[in-house]
Amino acid sequence: MISQATKARFDREVAKYPADQKQSAVMACLAIVQQELGWVSPESERVVAEHLGMAPIAVHEVTTFYNMYNQHPVGKYKLNVCTNLPCQLRGGAQALAHLEDRLGIHAGQTTADGLFTLQPSECQGACADAPVLLVNDRHMCSFMSPEKLDQLIADLKQAEDAK
Repeated sequence: MISQATKARFDREVAKYPADQKQSAVMACLAIVQQELGWVSPESERVVAEHLGMAPIAVHEVTTFYNMYNQHPVGKYKLNVCTNLPCQLRGGAQALAHLEDRLGIHAGQTTADGLFTLQPSECQGACADAPVLLVNDRHMCSFMSPEKLDQLIADLKQAEDAK
């Protein structure tokens, strides 16, 4: 499940901390698992815990505290729409509703083709660019009007069709 190459990546993160503080690398190791598997399973939490010398519940607490860790499989493109107050005041709720209509799913769901998962999220730190959304926890999209949302979906689908 977790390859030796993945464990080597864990070790590179662990090396950044004093030897008696291996657990400081827990967030980085969970991010590595998610990059490679698409989500953090209970089994992968146990592997991370063992690798870092932590109790499995301590790793699970980190996974469940932060909403950036997927605790179940998600679509190829996870769309996190900011629903915090500044984005709400500038169309965040409408952006989420538009994507629900466009994708035919509700927040928290994945499209039948497994391509998109739609989620509300807390502040992404780009309030001046509201409404904002984050694609796959990495790519920030700003000033997301209905037209820009439609273009984003079309571009992501086109990228898949080109593969």
